[in-house]
Amino acid sequence: MTTLDGTAAPTATASDAATLSDLDEDARNLRFDRLQDRMASVWDAMRIGLEDESVVVVPSVTLSRTVPGSGSGSMAQAFEERFLFLLLLLRQPRLRMIYVSSMPVDPRIIEYYLALLPGVIPSHAQARLTMVSVGDASPRPLSVKLLERPRLLEKIAALIPNRARSHLIPYNTTELERDLALTLGIPMYGSDPRLSDLGTKTGCRRLFGEVGVPYPLGAEDLHGLDEVVDAIGDLLDARPTIGQVIVKLNEGVSGAGNALVDLAGVGGLPPAERRAAIAERVEGMQLEARDIPFAAYVARLESDGGIVEERIVGEELLSPSVQLRSLPDGTVELLSTHDQLLGGASGQSYLGCVFPADPAYSRLISEPAAAIGERLAAEGVLGRFAVDFVTMRDAAGGWSAYAIELNLRKGGTTHPFLTLQFLTDGRYDAETGRFLTPEGAEKHLVATDHLEGGELRALSVGDLFDVVARHGLHFDQSRQTGIVFHMISSITEHGRVGMTAVGDTAEQAMELYERAGRVLFDEARLAGTQRALPDLAG
Repeated sequence: MTTLDGTAAPTATASDAATLSDLDEDARNLRFDRLQDRMASVWDAMRIGLEDESVVVVPSVTLSRTVPGSGSGSMAQAFEERFLFLLLLLRQPRLRMIYVSSMPVDPRIIEYYLALLPGVIPSHAQARLTMVSVGDASPRPLSVKLLERPRLLEKIAALIPNRARSHLIPYNTTELERDLALTLGIPMYGSDPRLSDLGTKTGCRRLFGEVGVPYPLGAEDLHGLDEVVDAIGDLLDARPTIGQVIVKLNEGVSGAGNALVDLAGVGGLPPAERRAAIAERVEGMQLEARDIPFAAYVARLESDGGIVEERIVGEELLSPSVQLRSLPDGTVELLSTHDQLLGGASGQSYLGCVFPADPAYSRLISEPAAAIGERLAAEGVLGRFAVDFVTMRDAAGGWSAYAIELNLRKGGTTHPFLTLQFLTDGRYDAETGRFLTPEGAEKHLVATDHLEGGELRALSVGDLFDVVARHGLHFDQSRQTGIVFHMISSITEHGRVGMTAVGDTAEQAMELYERAGRVLFDEARLAGTQRALPDLAG
């Protein structure tokens, strides 16, 4: 594996770096437009397998302060390492990868991923991989850390063999990632940050309405509690039977920006009494993220805005999502459907997913998601994005679907699905709702970022791999089933690890998932009891 001290990679220069600080926003955007015009040719070249093609991976979680664990530098590192599934791209025998992280990644974790590569000699892949660490363990976004260090960016640029055949892969896209692309002189596979309003809670509700996709009754572009109270009053005017509404911050992530307002009994109050009652319920709303002070939540609502919408209820409720991508030529591909596993204070926090979604409603959500995708492509959106839905089954057994969120970025369903796709070369068939390998074998997965508990702190990274080896908790290439772990470095400090369980059936995937959890907790408890005191008599 090449390091920054090595000389294996041909050099390139970052000539834009010296002038970037002198450019205003309009000039930067103009230069970014010219840079992005190259994305189509870069994308086409990657299909050919040329010798000097490369990618630069910067998994900076440049999101709002409502990201769970965003106050922890080690957890931020774990989320950066969640992107290590991209090492599986090195199955392309000529591709070179530069992977950037805040702190060094344990070499054993790198070896773990490279050993998963199908049909590739791990040492060959390792020679084409350059790991770069900033050496900054603070919880700030990785993109901020890089832009503070121009000399490090120059070294990264020098590792790119040919900028005409390279592109930047970010987690999400803001002006920070745009500036990284400009500094490195390579296009970015991700949405233009000028389109970010489309992915806010306010923006996506407006988009759903324009496309004609059903979405919950609600109101958007709200700033402050008074506007929330007024909006809820209007909702009750339209539908007095509403029992609960959800307040969402425009920039909330994984449900962490949501709050539940209980309106039981309020709709039937006389108009003179109702507003005061609504205000009281809003003041007592239940925040999904328990670690965010109420005053801080309100301040974010006032500054960034948000929405309020009816909480859908029914005989049976599920929260599936559809993952799509828009290619440089404007083509939109429907990649997958997932059933999301939710938890937290009111069941709105993302914990994991099951793939594929139930065929009973997968087409019901695929068709409106495709319509949303076509609209986004027409707006110029590039890269992966996902649409979240609520599906409701009524007493007669029929399903209804409501679009609730749009994520213009990679998300919690991205890494499990791409892990499966890279390992099996399979494809999702939207017509049947099934994922099939080239040999016609069906595959399913269950994944989580939240296998966690205090007991797991007893295990080190080495202990985890020992458990994997002794209990067969690995991905078997011959059967194309098993477990792939991620966020591995967080197990000792946070007692948390992620995993993707792949099976031939939904039942087998769930069995593997549950068995892996049981084994890890059993081994962790055993390790915790084996800390014997030294023999003083000796």
